[in-house]
Amino acid sequence: MHKIKKIGYHLLGIDLPNGEICLKSLFNEYYDRLVYFSVQLTKDNEQAQDIVQEAFIKYWDNRERISTNPIAIKNYLYSTVKNLSLNALRHNKIVDHYALQQQAYEPIDQPVIDSIIASELLAEIHNAIQSLPENYRVISVKSFFEGKKNQEIADELGISINTVKKQKQKTIQLLRLKLNSEALTILLLIFQ
Repeated sequence: MHKIKKIGYHLLGIDLPNGEICLKSLFNEYYDRLVYFSVQLTKDNEQAQDIVQEAFIKYWDNRERISTNPIAIKNYLYSTVKNLSLNALRHNKIVDHYALQQQAYEPIDQPVIDSIIASELLAEIHNAIQSLPENYRVISVKSFFEGKKNQEIADELGISINTVKKQKQKTIQLLRLKLNSEALTILLLIFQ
């Protein structure tokens, strides 16, 4: 017959066929305490419960190497829960870091992309207009950016309305050479 030590609530018969009874007794006595201990470290009750269950599995797998002394078993369980909790924290930190890195590479929302494209095209249009000869640039700015009519530009500059029209046409021809088709299309759509 196998020796069974009866200590308090524990039946510590490590090599007994009914060793599961001992495990159940240990589980009932320490489970809540160990979960509470793990929650203090992980701040996650569900994860703490998983950790404590894993600690009992590790105890069961290593029971032949652990002393039957109740203090040794208690120390083993607490140490295992502490180590598993700290490992879980490290794992969570790595997962969080990886998730942040992934967010940096995720596609930008479409409205943001549209704004970026529009600002790039407007900058290209602005640079092209700034590179025009002065008389064409002045008429372009007054027409495209200030929204003035041909007659207003003619009156302001003291030139004929036909000169304004011809210089606007010549400006568009010059801009066709300087701008890509998207920028030119936007220029014509927005400003006319």
